[in-house]
Amino acid sequence: MEILRFLLYPFALVYGFFIFMRNKLFDWGLLRSTPFPLPIISVGNLVAGGSGKSPLVEYIVRSLKEEYKVAVLSRGYKRKTRGFRIVSSQDAVENVGDEPLQFASKFPEITVAVDESRRNGIRKLMAEIPGLEAVILDDAFQHRYVKPSISILVTDYHRIFTKDFLLPVGRLREHRKNGKRANIIVVSKTPKIFSPLVRRQLLDDLKPAPHQNVCFSYIAYDEWVPLYPEVPAIEGEGRKVNTILMLTGIVLTSPMEEYLRPFCSDLSMLSFPDHHHFSEKDIQSIKETFNSLPTRRKLIITTEKDAMRLRNEEAKSMLKDIPIYYLPIRSNFHPKDKEQFDSALQSLMNQKKLP
Repeated sequence: MEILRFLLYPFALVYGFFIFMRNKLFDWGLLRSTPFPLPIISVGNLVAGGSGKSPLVEYIVRSLKEEYKVAVLSRGYKRKTRGFRIVSSQDAVENVGDEPLQFASKFPEITVAVDESRRNGIRKLMAEIPGLEAVILDDAFQHRYVKPSISILVTDYHRIFTKDFLLPVGRLREHRKNGKRANIIVVSKTPKIFSPLVRRQLLDDLKPAPHQNVCFSYIAYDEWVPLYPEVPAIEGEGRKVNTILMLTGIVLTSPMEEYLRPFCSDLSMLSFPDHHHFSEKDIQSIKETFNSLPTRRKLIITTEKDAMRLRNEEAKSMLKDIPIYYLPIRSNFHPKDKEQFDSALQSLMNQKKLP
């Protein structure tokens, strides 16, 4: 592994130089960050791959949607369309991306949109939604053409960004020092029982700037949801089986593994790349893998994001007779962190309202 890193290091230097120059052009004002007259809440990270952004976006939506008219704007990663598009819960995942489809399915009362140009997307949302009071930008830390009202940087407890390296040596999209642009750093996926000693160690590792607040969150799992209508609901003791096939297309699976192990004697894994679009061959492999499991009391559990990519008719026709469920997750904050984070959101909403 160290030899590979050594061989990749020159590529990381070249990549880092171009990212450094791009950021400097924004810092010097040669590239312009556009401000907007309503709260723009940017949620992003420094690494390629999952860090817990989506559950945090959902937390912000839940915090604001009852009192304010909010919208979520994403680029729609890996979608096959371009330009601005309002997302419907009935959209095909290839047209809008899995995470925007997930947001639209969970929160039909708000507007979810995709646009690779965040500036254009915000302008479209302001024009089309009378009385819009805030826009939440998903995965926008590197999108500096928009000047956010508040920038929230998410980093995974299991691999915080200050311990990582630039692509392709590590997973950093830009140098770790650029984390100073954030107003709030959220350390996601911490243990639910979180010791003050570990908290202090993480703060020492992060070395936040004086203007930065650091909040610590953890993942909570909701009730298991049948992927298709033909699959019966399941809860309580009914969830305890001999074998669970854990089907994932995410970067970090260990928290989900830890959660599922008490529900089965044997936890089998079937993993795909992050944001993977399931082909007919993949779906056939899922079915064959499940059928080959030697026990009778068995089921499949997948993530909510992966479920969005398995809702199409082709997948349903092949998997509808299999007990397959997805596992919604929530981002929760430890008590003092919740107070701090919620206060920052409320302060923003109080300060920046449309006239």
